[in-house]
Amino acid sequence: MQPKVAVLSGFGINCETETIAVFEMAGAKADRVHVNRLVNGEINLEDYHIMAVPGGFSFGDHLGSGRLMGNRLRFGLRNQVRDFVKAGKPVIGICNGFQVLVKMGLLPGDDDVSLTQTASLALNDSGHYENRWATLEFNPDSHCIWIKDMTRIRVPVRHGEGKFVTSDKQLLDEWEKAGQLAVKYVDPSTIYPSSSNDVLPYPISPNQSWRNIAGVCDPSGLVFGLMPHPEANHSTWLGATWTRENIEHGEGEGMKIFHNAVKYVREHHSSFE
Repeated sequence: MQPKVAVLSGFGINCETETIAVFEMAGAKADRVHVNRLVNGEINLEDYHIMAVPGGFSFGDHLGSGRLMGNRLRFGLRNQVRDFVKAGKPVIGICNGFQVLVKMGLLPGDDDVSLTQTASLALNDSGHYENRWATLEFNPDSHCIWIKDMTRIRVPVRHGEGKFVTSDKQLLDEWEKAGQLAVKYVDPSTIYPSSSNDVLPYPISPNQSWRNIAGVCDPSGLVFGLMPHPEANHSTWLGATWTRENIEHGEGEGMKIFHNAVKYVREHHSSFE
């Protein structure tokens, strides 16, 4: 039996295919699930073990990236999403999917899964869309199940609104202390570990996100979101430097994230015991 992944689609989401691919490479069975089928009751999230909200341009980024899709999920699927998380099932949002999870209030979230928004992804300080490679460093003190035993990876960013901000800067200290600031942009020329709260220069930090935040998790460590695209580096031949580094063909640096989630489900859900 394989863990089942609901990969959401519809309304401008456009990274379903590669998101399905990485989960299946990690040993899961992934389905493309249109959001309307969940809202209309044709399908229920309870039939799945993992939910993924891929990247894209949901609703054309009208009213801000992820805003309308976030509202669609928060109001149309409120109970399904809350029950899914409280059942101990992992959720990931990538790029636009991260924006959706933040704006629907699932990230950084709270213990009650109240779906109250406390942060946002603002326009990049560069004033334009960023399409470049970035180096990420993972917080070794984070309880996020998606990043277990990870140190650094190189992945592309593709976004115009990726600057993580909050209206209450004290929350940053709370999230840092709780291990929820799971991923930060880092200077690849430095020695691990070297993540910092001092905003790195552009383009090392492609959006000037506060505290170099590239991704966060919720208090449970099950819900995870990040702006860069780990699914876009699922094989070594997708890496920007694989030929000059003489890297053998194999899995790319982003795959560990998806392996971690599939492994977690196998180890923590009764259907696999």
